[in-house]
Amino acid sequence: MASILVENISVTFPVYGASSRSLKNALIASTTGGRVMTDAKEHVRIQALTDFSLKVEHGERVGLIGHNGAGKSTILRVLNGIYEPQVGRVLVTGRTVPLFDMSLGMDPESTGYENVLLRGMYLGFTRAEVREKVQEIADFAGLGSFLDMPVKTYSTGMAARLTFAISTSIDPDILLVDEGIGAGDAAFLEKANRRLENLVARSGILVLASHDESLVRRWCSKAVLLEKGRSVNVGPVEEILAQYHAELVPPQLAAEAATQPQAAPSTA
Repeated sequence: MASILVENISVTFPVYGASSRSLKNALIASTTGGRVMTDAKEHVRIQALTDFSLKVEHGERVGLIGHNGAGKSTILRVLNGIYEPQVGRVLVTGRTVPLFDMSLGMDPESTGYENVLLRGMYLGFTRAEVREKVQEIADFAGLGSFLDMPVKTYSTGMAARLTFAISTSIDPDILLVDEGIGAGDAAFLEKANRRLENLVARSGILVLASHDESLVRRWCSKAVLLEKGRSVNVGPVEEILAQYHAELVPPQLAAEAATQPQAAPSTA
């Protein structure tokens, strides 16, 4: 059974070649982002996560809520093993599939078919597992004979269709989704939405980082409220969204959001 246990982790990034004063000023002006620290030698570090904990059981769908820079994407990358915390521990049981950084594991010099294998192995699947899915991936991507050509000859939309088709082809134990998923052109979008909905339903655990509140309500059973790399609260989705608007959203932005029509969930 899939599970996630994160205990009191902290993640810090050094920033090389940056002026401490100018970087601090930029982040203060934006009112978002991790905490900026400097040591005695004026070396700049960004505290992306501080004393963060999270427990997710099989079957749960968790939404990460917060401003840009609150730590949502950092958490996804920690769960996928891309970032390693300096403090605390992370125990992930089950195979993770990340739907972010979609171009990673793709080689522009190789053909579409070759990239199906490369991307699949980057996601942690065996050659045999990927080969079983090749025809299904090819049919869904709809690129025809282009799959025999190098990916560098593809348009941006064609490359996005291929990477999306590969990444959503195999059932994950733990699905990690960032809101910035690219799924190609508008004609492909409806098909991509249906595929993503189906993938979420088949996943043992979902962790979603998104500003799209309609998507969080639709997919998630609970949510985590983040501010500057810290967990503010964990609870039911409506409770966390209400707290987010009451405490963390500037009044002017909250008023503007209230007057805007709800957008349909999108993967692009």
